[in-house]
Amino acid sequence: MVLRKRDWNAEVVKDGDKAVDEFVALRPDLVFIAVDIPTLDGHVAALEMRESDPKARVVFVSSRGRIDLAEDAAYSAGAVGVLMTPFTDSSIEEAWSQWMGKIPEAPGLTDLDALYPTLEEPEPPELPPLPGMPPLPGAPIPTMEGIELPPPQPNEPAPTLVTTKNKRKGRWIIRLFILLIISGGAVGGAHYAGILDLNSLIDQVMGLV
Repeated sequence: MVLRKRDWNAEVVKDGDKAVDEFVALRPDLVFIAVDIPTLDGHVAALEMRESDPKARVVFVSSRGRIDLAEDAAYSAGAVGVLMTPFTDSSIEEAWSQWMGKIPEAPGLTDLDALYPTLEEPEPPELPPLPGMPPLPGAPIPTMEGIELPPPQPNEPAPTLVTTKNKRKGRWIIRLFILLIISGGAVGGAHYAGILDLNSLIDQVMGLV
């Protein structure tokens, strides 16, 4: 009502974040703000306004019990004044010329980043290891841990097995072959000696066949 009497338009917001957003959007000529406001306290909100616009004019409004806190915030943010509640038309009239005067420096801007400590993001929980892939068809199955395998044996040529029966058969063939040679020699000798007539013997055998 006091501002409207001076033909000023006013926008009212309910928290610090909204106040900063409206300041950036509207660029008002004068801002009244309290220290203890929701979401973002007035001190930090005023610093953000001064950072956005060095010519921002900010007035802190405070009760008598919190006036010291408001004066400290006003000094840090470079506010043009502090208005104590309850106020009257005459108190605003007395302070008006000061509010419209020179804008002080804002030493708190150098500490603005410290007011927003970087929050470390929690590390994601460690996921359990994935199960192993099944073996491909035809691939050897991997050896299970804890099972001992016998040491590999050196490559040796397969032994040739010779049974007793084979040995006996070989000996019998050799003996038969020797007997045939001896028998043939004896028959040939008898034929040449005239003791045995092989021609007639062969004719008799062929006749039987």
